[in-house]
Amino acid sequence: MAMDSKRNPMLSSLTDRLLTSYHGVRTINPPGHRRLPSSEAVIEIAQDLKELLFPGYRRRQNLRLDNAARQIGDLVHSLYCRLSRQIARSLYHEQPVIDPIPPPGPLEFPAHLEAQARDVAVQFLETLPEVRELLVSDVQAAFDGDPAANSLDEVIFCYPGLEAVTIYRLAHRLHRLEVPLIPRMMGEWAHMQTGIDIHPGAQIGPSFFIDHGTGVVIGETCQIAGHVKIYQGVTLGALSFPKDAAGNLIRNQKRHPTIEQHVVIYSNASVLGGNTVVGAESIIGASVSLTKSVPPRTVVTLERPSLRFREAA
Repeated sequence: MAMDSKRNPMLSSLTDRLLTSYHGVRTINPPGHRRLPSSEAVIEIAQDLKELLFPGYRRRQNLRLDNAARQIGDLVHSLYCRLSRQIARSLYHEQPVIDPIPPPGPLEFPAHLEAQARDVAVQFLETLPEVRELLVSDVQAAFDGDPAANSLDEVIFCYPGLEAVTIYRLAHRLHRLEVPLIPRMMGEWAHMQTGIDIHPGAQIGPSFFIDHGTGVVIGETCQIAGHVKIYQGVTLGALSFPKDAAGNLIRNQKRHPTIEQHVVIYSNASVLGGNTVVGAESIIGASVSLTKSVPPRTVVTLERPSLRFREAA
């Protein structure tokens, strides 16, 4: 049946009410206000950054010694231009609102924000060699820690933990450069892809391995030293959320645990609280809920009732 070409008056009323609501909610960007960072552009940037970190493993598999310099150089320049624009959008969006709606026409960013965005993009891209060194250690840690891994190539191609950590390490650098919005956008995209939720503000050392990975949560103020291994379902979270006298959440305080080097945390364990420290070379067993610190070289397990076996009827 052909659709009626006449507009339904009820839907026209709905349109009017939606337009009214856009101006009534102060915390949401109304149409025509300021251009937000593009989710599609940020994801595309993240994909291309992975091309630089693991060349030949993703979409560009025809790299050779005689063409690598040109292709990598072209990609770096393209990333610089696209990233600068998205950073400029995020910086501009964070500025105090002066005019509720800008005049019609293409939106131009203030010159100082464009310059700042270009500078931040360069600073971020300059960190990529260091990020790659960290990721090489993560790949090796996964291979050394998982007998099911047959090669380093398999880890890079197949392990969701490495995928999540790769995006985290990129987002963390942008977070340290105080780029608004984009680090969280990247982190939540990786969360949707892998089921692993790592806040870009977390601090994670080298040789980090998430085995299996689904359901892992790592909070914003978590500090993880080198050579740590965690399994699926692990939560490194907050114990409580302090509030001020007016009942508002107090932000920018340490809420998540500290994990020292060479710690292993098994599946579905929860380590909670900003004052909780898991000492070096400790082991936290499966399904443990830990809210207090443990000294180095400690094994924490959950006592369970013994299993009973009987012959089936």
